[in-house]
Amino acid sequence: MQQSQSHFFYLAPILGVTDALFRTIYHSHFPFFDAAVAPFINPQRFANFKDKLLADILPENNTGNLPVIPQLLYNTAEDFIVLGKRLQNLGYAHLNWNLGCPSPMVAGKQRGSGLLPHPERIIEILEAVRAELSAEISVKTRLGYEHAGDLEKLLPLLEEFALKEIIIHPRIGKQLYRGHADPDGFERCRALTSHSLVYNGDILTPLDFEQLSRRFPEVDRWMIGRGALADPFLLADIRGILIPPEQKKKKIREFHDDLYDQLQTRHNGPGHLLSKMKQIWAYLIKSFPENEKMLKKIRKASTEHKYLQILETLWGK
Repeated sequence: MQQSQSHFFYLAPILGVTDALFRTIYHSHFPFFDAAVAPFINPQRFANFKDKLLADILPENNTGNLPVIPQLLYNTAEDFIVLGKRLQNLGYAHLNWNLGCPSPMVAGKQRGSGLLPHPERIIEILEAVRAELSAEISVKTRLGYEHAGDLEKLLPLLEEFALKEIIIHPRIGKQLYRGHADPDGFERCRALTSHSLVYNGDILTPLDFEQLSRRFPEVDRWMIGRGALADPFLLADIRGILIPPEQKKKKIREFHDDLYDQLQTRHNGPGHLLSKMKQIWAYLIKSFPENEKMLKKIRKASTEHKYLQILETLWGK
């Protein structure tokens, strides 16, 4: 798969998981991604965005060599511009607008994918934002909220804007992450825009990437989230970087121990620490297919001691 060497790969934002600490440690152990989009910044109306609210994307908290793109989740131009200017002042020259979040709590407020049925509002916001911000703007979106046609109606209207790129997850918002991504939907959208497109969704194996890259040879930018958390070597395999199987478990353990130690010093008590690690294991357990039943034991671990005991069994297998 040497063809993938010329491709650009983003680590997808996963709220509650891919924060600054995770991104930094993950990339130090698995340095295969070209950049990461941070999880969306919690919307605040007319807030002055003190450092506490922006901790995840403050430059001093992102000291690794993985470039980070902040993500905004707004449905008004005024709020978008306030935060956008703050981010520009922090040195960010590329901002991502989330028009894809499927969470009912978000979409129900006409944010994320919930804004897709309202293309006129999206255009009004972009017109105002482009007039006030110098940063490049990209859009992360879905095929629609309730209907896949939402994005197909929006794309021709976006042609007048100089967007950096459009990241398309080919599901509708109502699907959440159920069912399968729809490459046919991506194909329909591809024909409706001249913007650079990024494919995002259900790249879980090297074969998935190979099939998609053959179907869409003009696409050279990709976003991977859940697949890379489940298998930290997925992108290495896609890029043709050979890592002996016996080294993979060792490297995963080193990553785990590094992250665990760092989280121990930052979280308030074992409850927070274990909660965070259990979120990560919900994905990472896929790297141990013969031991997926261990996830139930990990989830039931009530103390750090029990948690580490369970992992010693896992590492030893």
